[in-house]
Amino acid sequence: MPRIARAFWLRAPGEGEIRTVELPRPGPDEVLVRTLCSGVSRGTETLVFRGGVPRSQYDTMRAPFQDGDFPGPVKYGYLNVGVVEEGPRPLLGRTVFCLYPHQTHYVVPADAVTPVPDHVPAPRAVLAGTVETAVNAVWDAAPLLGDRIAVVGAGMVGCSVAALLARFPAVRVQLVDADPARARIAEALGIGFALPEDALGECDLVVHASATEDGLARALELLAPEGTVIELSWYGDRRVSLPLGESFHSRRLVVRSSQVGAVSPALRARRTFADRLAVALDLLADPVFDALITGESAFDDLPSVLPRLAGGDLPALCHRIRYPEGGGA
Repeated sequence: MPRIARAFWLRAPGEGEIRTVELPRPGPDEVLVRTLCSGVSRGTETLVFRGGVPRSQYDTMRAPFQDGDFPGPVKYGYLNVGVVEEGPRPLLGRTVFCLYPHQTHYVVPADAVTPVPDHVPAPRAVLAGTVETAVNAVWDAAPLLGDRIAVVGAGMVGCSVAALLARFPAVRVQLVDADPARARIAEALGIGFALPEDALGECDLVVHASATEDGLARALELLAPEGTVIELSWYGDRRVSLPLGESFHSRRLVVRSSQVGAVSPALRARRTFADRLAVALDLLADPVFDALITGESAFDDLPSVLPRLAGGDLPALCHRIRYPEGGGA
């Protein structure tokens, strides 16, 4: 087994590089994982790449296996699928998901990896962290039978939430985005699509995931009286204006945050983080989620790919990173 791995590091905002790292030998309760593929979460990871994490959120925004500190140098990421090559016998040879950055091999505690179900292809399993966020958002939203729902923002998280909400009986779900090209994604997911100006109103529930002021304002406009916006967007160091005048109070509207860092209060007493991730992985048996992976690059190209993703030159929802066979330096 190689004891040297290669990892992607953000050297400074806007500048990435591949570094070699020395691996420790796994202890009795640890595993050595060889990465098969990882995913770039275009929203959060490109914000980190640009150096947009506010100083007040440095601790909150730390990834589970992050090395270094914001704004850099830092090794950041959390969508990793690999094969256990050393470790406890029940995990040997298993394909696993881990909240680990982009690195060819790594050693983590055995309880930090989650086996990928046999019926879920490894390349699709990189979406597990995003679908887990969507699961938590749906738990927070608590939709009801027959609800009229809009999801504003057809990014990676918004599309995942819409795909889950569409499974509820008798609901009306519409995916709303300013980019007409996202209509193809909505069609692949089996969900109706609308540009913001054409979206259906009188919604009982709106999930906002566009990370824009205009999107949040439109989300409030789409609500029926006493409706709720579930706010999933994270704006980093940007200030946003919220239109709380006009009819906001008379219509008794609600804006409520949702964040994956804690299990939804509605289920916190009965569900663990592991339970939530297991639900997400099981949901990924559905091939409809393949529509969320909109590009792929080699690991060695990450230093040139991340600037293009962050700058919008390379449009993507989830951009998958493939790793060389063997993966050692």
